[in-house]
Amino acid sequence: MSNRLVGSLSPYLLQHAHNPVDWHPWGEEALAKARNEGKPIFLSIGYSACHWCHVMERESFENPAVAEVLNAQFVSIKVDREERPDLDDLYMDAVQTLTGRGGWPMSVWLTPDLQPFYGGTYFPPESRGGMPGFIPLLKRIAELWRDDRTGVVKQAGELAAELRRQAEVAAGTEWPEAATLDSALAQLRRGFDPQWGGFGPAPKFPQQMAVDLLLVRGAKEDRALAFRTLDAMWEGGLYDHLGGGFSRYSVDSQWLVPHFEKMLYDNVQLASCYLTAFQATGEPKYAQVARETLDYLLRDLRDPSGGFHSSEDADSEGEEGKFYAFTPAEVREALGPVDGERFCAAFGITDTGNFEHGTSVIHRFSCPREASLSEGEDQILRERLRLWRDRRVRPGKDDKVLAAWNGLALSALARGHQILEDPKYLLAAQSCAAFLRRELWLEERLLRVWRQGRAHTPGFLEDHAAVVEGLVDLYETDFDPSWLRWAETLGEVLLARFFDPMDGGFFSTEADQPDLLFRQKPGFDNAIPSGNTLAARALLRLSRHLHREDFRSAAEKTLRCFGPWMIRAPRAFLGLLGVLDLVLSEPLEVALSGKRTDSVVQAMLREVHRRFLPGRVLSVSNDQLLPLHEGRGPGAGRPLAFVCRGRTCAAPVGTSQELADLLRGGRGPM
Repeated sequence: MSNRLVGSLSPYLLQHAHNPVDWHPWGEEALAKARNEGKPIFLSIGYSACHWCHVMERESFENPAVAEVLNAQFVSIKVDREERPDLDDLYMDAVQTLTGRGGWPMSVWLTPDLQPFYGGTYFPPESRGGMPGFIPLLKRIAELWRDDRTGVVKQAGELAAELRRQAEVAAGTEWPEAATLDSALAQLRRGFDPQWGGFGPAPKFPQQMAVDLLLVRGAKEDRALAFRTLDAMWEGGLYDHLGGGFSRYSVDSQWLVPHFEKMLYDNVQLASCYLTAFQATGEPKYAQVARETLDYLLRDLRDPSGGFHSSEDADSEGEEGKFYAFTPAEVREALGPVDGERFCAAFGITDTGNFEHGTSVIHRFSCPREASLSEGEDQILRERLRLWRDRRVRPGKDDKVLAAWNGLALSALARGHQILEDPKYLLAAQSCAAFLRRELWLEERLLRVWRQGRAHTPGFLEDHAAVVEGLVDLYETDFDPSWLRWAETLGEVLLARFFDPMDGGFFSTEADQPDLLFRQKPGFDNAIPSGNTLAARALLRLSRHLHREDFRSAAEKTLRCFGPWMIRAPRAFLGLLGVLDLVLSEPLEVALSGKRTDSVVQAMLREVHRRFLPGRVLSVSNDQLLPLHEGRGPGAGRPLAFVCRGRTCAAPVGTSQELADLLRGGRGPM
């Protein structure tokens, strides 16, 4: 038996396509049915890699008794939060307002005009552990709708009004001063876990924007917090020591046992963090982690068409973490008795285990020095065990391609090529950008979702902004001006369709979207930077290449808009504070006149890429058509480097050593 989800493209919706629940995808057909029949909507939002979404499906949505109540009393709608982040954000705010917490699966009950009146997250089928049972709850909500509909509608209207009030951004008129950055750093110091790294108690999530701010803005002792966190995440079980890449979060405070789903957005941002750490320190381990993470993307998440898939599940064969955990006997079977014992000693795999069913999550931090492997042995044994592990049943994969997350991937891959000098990362970035332009840029509109040759859903703020920044990073890698031209077009779309010219800042959606209660202006950073962080940063960086005053002004007006919020709660706006730091710092511009393939230009690029130069702007051109190259041609047929800090420029130089001296600040009027 199947329901209306059977024709969906979303892997998450397809997971529910054969439930006895009469599911509808979000759309006019379902919304009209609720209006015409006068029924409340049961809205269930989740995503393919969500473990507790799978649990609730098995317990409730495959349960005929649950389906009977839902089908009789409600119009049931399933939404993939990754396809519709606007709906997810809006109704998550409702659930958090109602209950004080949120998460997925998200369960929300709406009036036929889409106003929420009750909500929660996971519900067991019957009451247990202090949680209301799903069946009794459904019956109670249906009873209230039947007996006191007027009261329910009134309560829903009041909640919708409160949500609208909360979503309003009282715009500031000035951007924060540098002291706000210092406040954020002080908060990060106070929240730091000195034993295990990271910020706050369990469960621990990677906080890429915190690490970035500490590395870019912090003093030496602040950067030590970032390095400790990066070390602990890599040493623990959060990192997949066999296949590369990171899980979503750690269930404990020491990064030992992860929640095993692997998300594209986490891994591309973390790869960038480790690349930055390698630039800042020269430590090979950071380059290794970045390389293995990028290789994981290319091997396991890349679509043959060039884009990158969204995630891998935590579960396989109905069991969380089964693909990733080992017993000593399994390691010995894979590697042989001698190498198996040595590997177990080096990676914390014991007879008692540290995970379920006596298995162990692979980690490094408890390895005694005498058990450590040489670098060569370490790589060889990890690769052998990975190949053995690949014979297991793999976790499910959500193979849809999202524009925003692929924009983030563009940035990581481009920077990977710059810093690690591996051509495969540039080729992958170019292929990804070509895919986005070919498959998701249709009739001058960016779409958000692609799967199996079909694209749909108009792009949101985060999609446009992340792709713009990815294109800037790709241009700063291969210096193909067509990427800048497309980024400029997308930047103009951002201003025309999402920007608030009155108060500043960007809305997450275009105007006049009929299936949304109201537009939101996202400023709080979450697992990825907020749409306003992405837009402000992308437009500011693009403005420095193109000298577009309207792009720069929109970025600065966004900082002013959220200024009062950033001052009140700097920890919630670390991404925007990073943009503020870019604005407050004198930009370093490096323009190389010559061909990218010229050996002198190549040597100059290596000097730039190997250095930790936050916020630097880099361009290479053999003509003078781009703004950074006007009046800056090659000298007597040889390449020249033009370096400016702020409004102060040094005399052009013609060798990589002279450029290195300039970048160190060792000569010239700078």
